Amino acid sequence: MAARPAPLVLPAGGSLRGRVTVPGDKSISHRSLLFGAIAEGTTHIEGLLPAEDPLSTAACLRAMGVAVSAISAGQPVTVEGVGLDGLREPADVLDCGNSGTTMRLMLGLLAGREGRHFVLNGDASLRSRPMGRVGDPLAQMGAVIHGRQGGNLAPLAVQGQPLHGSVIGTPVASAQVKSALLLAALTAEGPTTVIEPAPTRDHSERMLRAFGADLEVGGDLGRFITVRPGPALRGQTVVVPGDISSAAFWLVAAAITPGADLTVENVGLNPSRTGILDVLAAMGARLSVLHARDVAGEPVGDLRVQHGPLRAFRIKEAMIPRLVDEIPVLAVAACCAEGVSRISGAAELRVKETDRLAVMARQLTLMGARLEEHADGLSIEGPTPLHGAEVDSETDHRVAMSLAVASLVARGDTRLGRPEAAAVSYPGFWDDLARLRH
Repeated sequence: MAARPAPLVLPAGGSLRGRVTVPGDKSISHRSLLFGAIAEGTTHIEGLLPAEDPLSTAACLRAMGVAVSAISAGQPVTVEGVGLDGLREPADVLDCGNSGTTMRLMLGLLAGREGRHFVLNGDASLRSRPMGRVGDPLAQMGAVIHGRQGGNLAPLAVQGQPLHGSVIGTPVASAQVKSALLLAALTAEGPTTVIEPAPTRDHSERMLRAFGADLEVGGDLGRFITVRPGPALRGQTVVVPGDISSAAFWLVAAAITPGADLTVENVGLNPSRTGILDVLAAMGARLSVLHARDVAGEPVGDLRVQHGPLRAFRIKEAMIPRLVDEIPVLAVAACCAEGVSRISGAAELRVKETDRLAVMARQLTLMGARLEEHADGLSIEGPTPLHGAEVDSETDHRVAMSLAVASLVARGDTRLGRPEAAAVSYPGFWDDLARLRH
């Protein structure tokens, strides 16, 4: 067995100043590849996130006969669409890597490919994550999906079948579940209506409309989405804004680090994703939105954050879908805020790349945090001086970057195991951190 690389030493002290552009939004990157693949004509994508998860989506599409150009930082990507029914049966297993988005959306994309057989697999982490939440509602449309634990765990075999439209209430408030059903609905017989228990990020709805799908959004805060099959999708030009979930690390870092003054440029400000801004505002963070504008149907702006005193926050279940990926770094912010911060209704974090509630509780406790872990959240007392420690990302990209943020306010150096996990969503994070530190 190969020896594990030495931990990354994160030195104590210093502050953060300057401007930073975060990688392209991961959710929009996945969807631009998938929708471009089943459109007719060429889709041009600018700003696509060149990280491991979107690379997994691109590799799966190539294995099914879709021409996707090379993906590298700063380079536009082209997808030559094969139409709604043009995906070929692959010669091998489709490897989704560590990407839950890839696997869950692929289930919806492939379920209706009549007469074709597909097998989806991934790394050890992905093979432990629940897929029945997608497979079960797809079965209501006639999908046939087999796997371990009754189809809940990968590897998963999809036998393409004719699908029928249905009215489906999703079992959890999950944009991935919703998006899988919308993809399946594009080729079903008859309309499909998806009903969410709470609103989730709406990138799929916005983008599918732009590609030409017959899609209607209604109900309380857009919780009812109806797709009527028929229209062909048409290739588009997609400009991917900066990912607010990646920007969140810098927003919190600047808010808690003495002397910090950062501007994060070109960040997507879709209202279904901006829960982090609401929480920081409630904490009293010195945050302002600059140059707000609209780019290809998505609101975009620059975010300036300066250090200042913070007060405790309360996050309840209704807000979780708007900031589910930002909870780990908000746990760090809570350590620096006056009072007891409480996060509840966040059991969804236990089935991410890791059990993020348990991992963040474990790692922040090593740094001296005073917190209590609950079945569906955390209670964190602040302000609590953190100290350098030997910590570990536990292979989770958001944990790796959250612990890096915690190290900025810790007394003494922090040694972070498995920092390479950050590359899943933010390949240049460590370079940006080095450049912004002063």
